[in-house]
Amino acid sequence: MNRLQAVLAVAVGVLVLALVAMPDPAAPPAAPAPKASAREFVVRDVRLFDGERFHDRQSVHVRDGRIVAVGESIPLAKGVAVVEGAGRTLLPGLVDAHVHTWDAARRDALRFGVTTMLDMFSDPVTLGSARTQRESPDPTDRADLWSAGTLATAAGGHGTQFGMAIPTLASADEAPAWVDARIAEGSDFIKIVREDLHVYRDGENLPTLDAATAAALVAAAHARGRLAVVHASAQEAARESLRDGADGLVHVFQDVPADAAFVALARERGAFVVPTLTVVAGFSGEHSRLAEDPRVSQWLSGDQRQSLAGRAGFAAANPALLRNAMESVRRLNAAGVPILAGTDAPNPDTAHGVSLHEEMAWLAKAGLSPAQALAAATSVPADAFGLRDRGRIAPGQRADLLLVEGDPSTDLGQTLAIVTVWKNGREVDRRVATEVVPALAAGIVSHFDAGGLGSRLGGQWIATTDRMIGGQSDAALARIEGGAQGSAGALQVRGRLQGGGGTVWAGAFLGLGEGGMSPLDASGLGELVFHARGDGRTLSVLLFSGGEGASPASVSVAPDARWQEFRVRLSDVPGADPSRLRAIAITVPSGQGDFTFDLDQVEFR
Repeated sequence: MNRLQAVLAVAVGVLVLALVAMPDPAAPPAAPAPKASAREFVVRDVRLFDGERFHDRQSVHVRDGRIVAVGESIPLAKGVAVVEGAGRTLLPGLVDAHVHTWDAARRDALRFGVTTMLDMFSDPVTLGSARTQRESPDPTDRADLWSAGTLATAAGGHGTQFGMAIPTLASADEAPAWVDARIAEGSDFIKIVREDLHVYRDGENLPTLDAATAAALVAAAHARGRLAVVHASAQEAARESLRDGADGLVHVFQDVPADAAFVALARERGAFVVPTLTVVAGFSGEHSRLAEDPRVSQWLSGDQRQSLAGRAGFAAANPALLRNAMESVRRLNAAGVPILAGTDAPNPDTAHGVSLHEEMAWLAKAGLSPAQALAAATSVPADAFGLRDRGRIAPGQRADLLLVEGDPSTDLGQTLAIVTVWKNGREVDRRVATEVVPALAAGIVSHFDAGGLGSRLGGQWIATTDRMIGGQSDAALARIEGGAQGSAGALQVRGRLQGGGGTVWAGAFLGLGEGGMSPLDASGLGELVFHARGDGRTLSVLLFSGGEGASPASVSVAPDARWQEFRVRLSDVPGADPSRLRAIAITVPSGQGDFTFDLDQVEFR
């Protein structure tokens, strides 16, 4: 897991307050198809969705990862494997047009037939390997990835609240150099944030890019042959973006239904829209029931279960958001504006891969036909983002394929009745891999005697505040000379709590496992021990454990101005799972005004 994933997990973990019931693990598996040759096979006598329309009784010939022929009858050479398609439907591999990913997410997505993902904000360190993989015809266990990498936002704006350094923009003249830097990092397209969160809540809004800077980013992206897409939750920001030449919107706005002038503008400019109705549904108070579907439950990883169980908590649920979004999709689709299916996974109430099937169902409820909803998840995003070798079933296309029972042309829900997934012409093993969790050894984690804020486990202490959910609090970390029991140094955490209502917090966070939030098994250990001193405020000790996105367990401590040793017995923290311990955080959980506290000699015993 990379650092971006770690800090995103903090945000999700703090917000997730409820879990749905776990599905029945004894649910029967989907019927397996005959094993196809790794090199060559024919799917015979199958209903076919070619990316645009349905065809009855077709056959599809695959060789060396490519589709070589499609037709009613294909001669079979000796030794070519046959997959019987009678009663089944063959679809192109699905494309999720709005995600945030890492390697495990791409494996999770592939099990549900999502063979390509368009990432709207991720760690640019991963982009080089993603490009290499997607250009290769070799067998792989994960979906291909195209990504915006780092998003474009204002200082303190949406995207900066996750605790990692984001290169922001203050003026239009910075746009060309900013875009050049993203392209150098490997960004495939440019994502621009026009978001202040006023659609979701009352109160102080986040800073956001002004119109001139956003327009300059669009122009710079186009001058360098890159698409420019925009995140906007309000119609006027979306309208302004399309007037300035943005290629598409990666959310549909939710403040009002699209008016006739906006629909006409989108059609005139040839812009596309990725509605992300699944995440809007979560904001609106709807709850996914995918984990309870017996066709789904046994194929879900722990991460997928946790993100499906998550509930958005940065603002009160507002059903009008979904109503407005659905009506906008209906009007845009009726006018011929391209609609792309995207989930915004792994936000609360979504999960990689499986939620794209739910997104297609929401699109159908908003007026798309089954063929249009399937096209929104196959050929339409492939066309919009210039992915020329996927999204359709035709000769020369990459053999990314999804075989399902039944007929999605009459029942779109049949896309979840998965028989087989092929990636690069090889059958995907859909079983969820058993995770091996390394043991966490007893001993000092951080003593701060030397320079820096690192730990023996390789991670770094970072600041965490409610800004990741649009709050106003701040925190800063620094090593200071002199620590507990005469040690050489300590960690000082200083900041300011501010903001009315909602959740307010600020403090320090440390991911424990490799890369940030991978789990470690601390079940053989007894206590988290640390020394602290403070200004009299109560502190929360948070233990992030279990699946990614699970709500952290917490206990309270109250240090005074003297150094004191605190012991947190792991087995006594309600809701903690020491066998899958991911991170710890020590925060000021509430209140207003300036605060300070110091930490030293953090260890597990």
